This record gives sequence, structure tokens and C-alpha cells, in this order.
Amino acid sequence: MARPTPELIDALRRTARKLSDGAPYMWGHMGGCNCGNLAQEITKLTKDQIHAYAMERYGDWNDQVADYCPTSHMPIDLLISEMLAAGLTTTDLKNLEKLSDPQILRRLPSENRFLKHNRRDDVVLYLNEWAMLLEEAFLANVKLPSFSLQPIVEV
Repeated sequence: MARPTPELIDALRRTARKLSDGAPYMWGHMGGCNCGNLAQEITKLTKDQIHAYAMERYGDWNDQVADYCPTSHMPIDLLISEMLAAGLTTTDLKNLEKLSDPQILRRLPSENRFLKHNRRDDVVLYLNEWAMLLEEAFLANVKLPSFSLQPIVEV
């Protein structure tokens, strides 16, 4: 599971909000699909740039992630490296493309667990639930100092 950071949580929420507000979405387009839309938020590349990078090698996101090589210097591998540096794992990327992470799906009401990987509303639901899961994990690790309050003595 992804490393819970405020930046990643924010990127997931921004992606969900943009998709909900009508951002371009096309599951068959490497820059406009589930991973492509999140990649736009993390890397600040356009959907067309992401798609062009991916087309330098064969396959969909699952294939690209399976063939990922951090030392290849191929643009798609540099893009994936940036996403991994943001806290994602290669498994997260594969699961995002298919909306299939069991931890995220278990959190959804039973009637909403059968998501279609290429349906915008399902992607938005998945991203928002993922952000909530990461936020809970992040907050669980936040340690606040304890303060002992001294009674106020009036003179």
C-alpha cells in the first residue's frame, strides 16, 4: 500500500475532484485513464505527454509497470519513478488501473464493491476512498505532544 503522505492524499483528492468536474477521461488513453489522470497530478505532465511517453514502449499501464526499470531513462520509467517517489508502489498502479485493491474495496458498502475499471464515477469513488484510507493511516501515526495543564491560581 502507498506511503501515506499529505501530498499523495492531496493528489488523489485533486484527481478525483477533476474527474468529477469533467476532466478528460478515456480508459484506453495512457494519459487520460485512471493512472494517467493521477500521473497528471503528480508529475504535472499533460495527458498527451504521458501518452506519448507510454507509446515509446508497448502495452497498457499494467504492462508498463511490469516492465518498469528505474535505470532505463525511458520517459515512461522516469514518470513511474516520480510516481513511486510520491509514495505509490507498482502494485498500487496496477490496482488503480483495474480498481482492484482489496483494502480499498473492503471499505466500500457491499453494493458498491463491484467497480468497473473504465467508469469515471467508479474511479472517483475509488480515489476518494483510497485518500480516506491513507489519511487515516497518516493520522494514526501523528504523535502530538502531551501538555500537563497547571491550575490557574488567582492571587
